[in-house]
Amino acid sequence: MSNPTAAMLVIGDEILSGRTRDANMHHLAGQLTEAGIDLKEVRIVSDDKTAIVGAVNTLRSQYGHVFTSGGIGPTHDDITADCVADAFGVHIDVRDDARALLAAHYASRGMEFNTARQRMARIPDGASLIDNPVSIAPGFALDNVYVMAGVPSVFKAMLASVLAGLTGGQPLISATLRVDRGEGEIAGPLGILATKWTEVTFGSYPFQIDGRYGANIVIRGQDDTKVQAALQELRGIFAQ
Repeated sequence: MSNPTAAMLVIGDEILSGRTRDANMHHLAGQLTEAGIDLKEVRIVSDDKTAIVGAVNTLRSQYGHVFTSGGIGPTHDDITADCVADAFGVHIDVRDDARALLAAHYASRGMEFNTARQRMARIPDGASLIDNPVSIAPGFALDNVYVMAGVPSVFKAMLASVLAGLTGGQPLISATLRVDRGEGEIAGPLGILATKWTEVTFGSYPFQIDGRYGANIVIRGQDDTKVQAALQELRGIFAQ
């Protein structure tokens, strides 16, 4: 039985401009691997309604889960919630439960719950809230789409809340062998092994250190016995 599948949609001009380095994809990939959910695609789009709506609809129709990052803050360019509502064809407005969370949060800090901050309480009809223990402003889940903040600490906290309620499959196991030979030299034997061991995958990741070429060969699979057996054969070949 195959694992559930997932995609990630990263939203924000700051990512595409290079002003901000995205850390959420790396974290999501690791967490999904541990949960036995296969991350199949990652897209990055600008703060553009057409781009966001199109990406949400494409990804949610192709994968079991879609995780979004960014665009749910209080500023004018935070349009992710509206775009997700539009993608599903549902109404969006300030919702009482989200408003209550935020109102209490700002009141406890003696801060005004102004119009900008109230934008973070706008939730599409039919969505459930995603807990945010870091800064209170909630994310939300609508069908198979999980809408979360772009701030890494908040994204991590929201993701932990979401993953606790998802059913995963078989976690992916990996083993690595460093080979101090160039890829041109190892490509032939590695290709033969990949054809033989069809239940695992082989990845070659080259490096250069002090003018010498090598590669880390990573074997991945869901059966540890097969991963280890393939690793032993790999060691035997390149030990020669």
